[in-house]
Amino acid sequence: MPTAKLILDYVYDHEAAHPDQVYLTQPVGGGQVVDYTWGQALDQARRMAAHLRSRGLEPGARVAILSKNCAHFFMAELAIWMAGGTTVAIFPTETADTVRFVLEHSGASLLFVGKLDTWQQQAPGVPAGLPCIALPLAPRTDFETWDAIVARTAPLGGRPQRAPHDLAMLIYTSGSTGQPKGVMHSFERVTRASEGMVNDLKTRIGDKLDNRVLSYLPLAHVFERAWVECASMVSGTTHIYFAESLDTFLQDLNRARPTTFISVPRLWLKFQQGVFSKMPPKKLDRLLGIPILGRIVGRKVLKGLGLDQVLLAGSGSAPIPADLISWYRRLGLNLVEGYAMTEDFAYSFNSTEKQNAPGYVGVPLEGVQARISEDGEILIKSPGQMVGYYKRPDLDAECFTADGFFRTGDRGAQRADGLLKITGRVKELFKTSKGKYVAPAPIENLLNAHPMVELTLVSGVGQQAAYAMVVLAEDLRPKVGDPAVRAQVQDELSRLLGQVNQELADYEQLKMIVVAPEPWTIENGFLTPTMKIRRARIEAAVDPQLESWYLKTETVHWA
Repeated sequence: MPTAKLILDYVYDHEAAHPDQVYLTQPVGGGQVVDYTWGQALDQARRMAAHLRSRGLEPGARVAILSKNCAHFFMAELAIWMAGGTTVAIFPTETADTVRFVLEHSGASLLFVGKLDTWQQQAPGVPAGLPCIALPLAPRTDFETWDAIVARTAPLGGRPQRAPHDLAMLIYTSGSTGQPKGVMHSFERVTRASEGMVNDLKTRIGDKLDNRVLSYLPLAHVFERAWVECASMVSGTTHIYFAESLDTFLQDLNRARPTTFISVPRLWLKFQQGVFSKMPPKKLDRLLGIPILGRIVGRKVLKGLGLDQVLLAGSGSAPIPADLISWYRRLGLNLVEGYAMTEDFAYSFNSTEKQNAPGYVGVPLEGVQARISEDGEILIKSPGQMVGYYKRPDLDAECFTADGFFRTGDRGAQRADGLLKITGRVKELFKTSKGKYVAPAPIENLLNAHPMVELTLVSGVGQQAAYAMVVLAEDLRPKVGDPAVRAQVQDELSRLLGQVNQELADYEQLKMIVVAPEPWTIENGFLTPTMKIRRARIEAAVDPQLESWYLKTETVHWA
């Protein structure tokens, strides 16, 4: 029986079958871009692979990449794999302490330094003596450059192979609840999951030869790594465009005119708020309700966002309000929600054309088994299931059931047709002094649906009642210095509190809404690199004021 193909086999086949087909498009500043064909990308990767081999790295050696998304991230990963190594990607926004932890914990033998915004702050985290190579677009360093190495090195020939059980990558979780954990993924499981993703996409958009994707969510995170990078390596028909910067994002999006677009809830919300800043929500809602004209208006809004060519739009990484999905669908965008995690290589649940509903994250993907435990926890067995946690066999024992299902830590409910609803995190449940558990995620979604709110945290451990802390929408924040605007915001938040409480059980109802004094960002440590809120850090920041707020009668407080 022939051996099943692995991801490198697919890559070699694409290199041979269509070497002149453009694969990667990289912005290089000033509106200029550089295209790399399959042949060009593999030529550079083969030359770097030959260099890595010449360094005498041990089989399976961990080689790290610290870089924002760029074409050479893909090439570096291919070079590492062809040279016999295992990739360790580090979030480009991590602090020096976390950079050092990942490099030391993984035992990295070499580091590729790429496109970065805060290299000067991160550089102290690189252990002295660790060999480093600077990718194109990297900050100025004294490291030897990728271009210089590639120019002098002959390419590695043939079809260098890896065993199915070899580790392809360690993906370090973003550490929202503590020290990052290294999740081990083998070539076999990465490939099987990526094949499933490609098959899933084909059923939705057809076997397109010009599928276009904008890569901008961090490649160090499993979502982008799986559904963009690895899926494109298996399919061979996807053209990957990269974003240059936050400032040029809309231009980058309009350059790519993506046919497939994936994002996270916070960005879907920011897109919506951007639309509302140009057209009041009530006016847009009225126009969308007019036959024929509504479709024209929806199309125009999507074109302004650069999303008018999108055949499939996905949201993942965190819960998205059901009303937000419905809003995009009114515009004519086929937005669906999926659910997965680092531990299953982002391959578990997705919505389909026939099986989808706002508020539900879809049905199990091909080959995925799922069930709900007696205490409501979602259990999953996926073709992309991790090998285990690096150097943490104790965690492996805790997180798998006796029959091999992964304990996700998420609570959920599954309908008879297979659609799954996420109802919160097992560990996020908290008790108020009333003695009943409160699940914060559903309440947060109710608040996040309001256009005035960007992000929410619901907490109140041991308190008389739960409370919510909100970050105001970006366009609203500069205006609240005006006393009149501030009073209007306070009145609207008070009304929102009443509306939300009407939908909640007595023990879940909120005592108050607290307005955050500053936005929660990756840089100030209140968001993880994947834009999930760091609950413990936010709760600790407001803890000194909490008791005084509970003693007051007002329902809205300004932190």
